[in-house]
Amino acid sequence: MTDHSSKRRRFLVAGMTVVGGAGLAAASWPFLAYMLPSERARTIGGPVTIDISKLEPGQQIVAKWRGKPIWVLRRTPQILETLGTPAHRAKLRDPDSLVTSQQPAYAQNPTRAIHPEHFVVIGICTHLGCVPTFRPEVAPADIGDDWDGGYLCPCHGSRFDLDGRVWKGVPAPTNLVVPPYHYLSDTVVQVGIDPKPA
Repeated sequence: MTDHSSKRRRFLVAGMTVVGGAGLAAASWPFLAYMLPSERARTIGGPVTIDISKLEPGQQIVAKWRGKPIWVLRRTPQILETLGTPAHRAKLRDPDSLVTSQQPAYAQNPTRAIHPEHFVVIGICTHLGCVPTFRPEVAPADIGDDWDGGYLCPCHGSRFDLDGRVWKGVPAPTNLVVPPYHYLSDTVVQVGIDPKPA
């Protein structure tokens, strides 16, 4: 009788442990699920695909990634030539993008891009987070004769060239930030993921 009672007791204890564990898991799930990111949050934080097939030379398109504006500019040969001149580079605080947090290693080059023709950048001023305006025209009357085209911050007057490099003597401390990105094809850019190593 004692052996039978002891087996029965072990069976009941094991059964109650399983049922109690399942109940605890079921009761905990809503709390754990609450801490997981929502579908919207996962979408906002995920990579963004941008079609650049209709982007004309000199034009820029705007997309959004992680709540930030992403600019993709198709630069002309003339823009690229101007950006590399010694006279233009002399206006810049960090013409060689030496602050490594400003761009991934694959964009730390003279054009700050994987392909020189297309410039991809986060459109937020590095001073206080305003969104600069795209001013591609050269020497407009309201900016001055030394303006080669670029981005002008409306909040405190910071200036950036069409490589996103900051001018000397403005409030912004560093160049505009180049996000991680890669090409899915010749006409599609994906922002948010670095290119796969070759």
